[in-house]
Amino acid sequence: MGVSVTEATEAVSAPGQPFEVIEADRDGVTYRVFKNSPTNLRQFFDSARGLGETFLVYEDEEWSFDRVMQETDALGYALVHHYGIKPGDRVGISMRNLPEWIISFAAITSVGAISVSLNAWWTEDELDYAINDSALSVLIADSERVARADDSCQRAGVRILGVRLDELLPKSPGVEYWHDVVIKGAAPPMVEITPDMDATILYTSGTTGFPKGAVSTHGAICQTIMAFSSGAAIQAARRGPDEEGNGLAPCFILVVPLFHVTGCIPVMMSCFSWHFKLVIMYRWEPERALQLIERHRVTTFVGVPTQSWDMLENPNFAKYDTSSLSAVGGGGAPAPPKLVARVEGSFSKGRPTLGYGMTETNAYGPGNYGDDYVSHPSSTGRTPTIVMDVEIRDEDLKAVPACESGEIWLKAPTLIRGYWRKPEATESTIVKGWLRTGDLGYIDEEGFLYIEDRLKDMILRAGENVYSAEVESAIYEHPAVYEAAVFGLPHERLGEEVAVVVMVKPGMHLDEKELHAHLHTRLASFKIPTRIAFTDQPLPRNAAGKFLKREMPGIYFG
Repeated sequence: MGVSVTEATEAVSAPGQPFEVIEADRDGVTYRVFKNSPTNLRQFFDSARGLGETFLVYEDEEWSFDRVMQETDALGYALVHHYGIKPGDRVGISMRNLPEWIISFAAITSVGAISVSLNAWWTEDELDYAINDSALSVLIADSERVARADDSCQRAGVRILGVRLDELLPKSPGVEYWHDVVIKGAAPPMVEITPDMDATILYTSGTTGFPKGAVSTHGAICQTIMAFSSGAAIQAARRGPDEEGNGLAPCFILVVPLFHVTGCIPVMMSCFSWHFKLVIMYRWEPERALQLIERHRVTTFVGVPTQSWDMLENPNFAKYDTSSLSAVGGGGAPAPPKLVARVEGSFSKGRPTLGYGMTETNAYGPGNYGDDYVSHPSSTGRTPTIVMDVEIRDEDLKAVPACESGEIWLKAPTLIRGYWRKPEATESTIVKGWLRTGDLGYIDEEGFLYIEDRLKDMILRAGENVYSAEVESAIYEHPAVYEAAVFGLPHERLGEEVAVVVMVKPGMHLDEKELHAHLHTRLASFKIPTRIAFTDQPLPRNAAGKFLKREMPGIYFG
């Protein structure tokens, strides 16, 4: 590297620069913020008007920026004039990765409504909870999600706008077709959108069995987009005079779901904001990803470590030209040092990257890149960042010195404002402008952050949060279950897989096939345990009566 990260950050954030940083006070808390940030998402979208360059590539379809904006305007008009949507109303999006997902997000937030991202893998019961919890007015969904959510929407009086509906899907009275409602040439009204207006609700798994809706404002997301872009500028400033980029136009590939914060903000919104091409994958297929990277000269791959691993493990990896890639990585879960070394050695120009973020930070946080990542492969990146402060605090909530472990606390203008209709959860998680992450870690003397463990009883499976309490609750509904303890087991590809130990009631029988059938109707597939052990003995507990989950892997899966 040519200059230090501190020098590069100071240069990028200096007065007069595009990423100039100033201090601002919000609710009595002082933050570092980007002076030149747009104040609402519509300003980012408007910058794409009239651009004929390709924005979205999906299968054999290519959408220019201007075509996307024309469709966005038409949908915005329909939301206001056909569905009666007003600022602050909630409109849900429930579909796989499709161009219409992106158009829906842009239209919803451009008319001042709140975009509610619903997990496309959810079961009917999980969808039903979120539809009612968020009090949706309209749901925009594809065929599979229409079929899954129709009954819930009819009961709740929620109208459905169907996207690319299957001809075999039974016609429901509450469902309208996109091509009947979204009329080209229509323009939505220009409503006032202020930075403190709510823009998104993204649901996170809940420790009590119910997901929580994380609410972000326009201002927070705009600051987040600027923060991710500043990271690229800092890395460019760090390059020495002999280091050059690959000379290709920036092009991202979308390999994670848009309903996740990573797919929505650092990937999709970065491309929308800075006019990059985005190649959309409907579902994750490693060889298909390699084909698309070669065909479209993709420069940036942002996914979970599992996906980088899948590409490298593909038997045809060497057949494909991946020389266009300059960054390979993402976040959502820790990457084993072995994977960091493989990425560094397997791509001719692609350097390993990792970011530590979560829904509550809009995916932004300390990041590790290139030489730093190779030399510190167990770290998630340097602290502080350009606009985020990081502290490690002890049980008394006091900051600890370097190299001492504690809970990780974050402060930044990118944080959510709170949880939808859950003030107690908000107050316990966001304290005087600081986010309690629930993660344990330490910062070394160079400022690198290391994640050691989680305070929350949570499993990170291929970037998906799985809360043990939610899975246990579903398992306990089976009449043969006396006790159940859910925890994560290390998995080379997934990071962790979901495991459970079940004590069966005396005189009753339960096997793996029956338990899977029971859970299939209650939980999304990624939450269902793949490692199961049965016992007729009580599960080990401590003196306080809590399960000894740290000991169970050795006892039952040894």
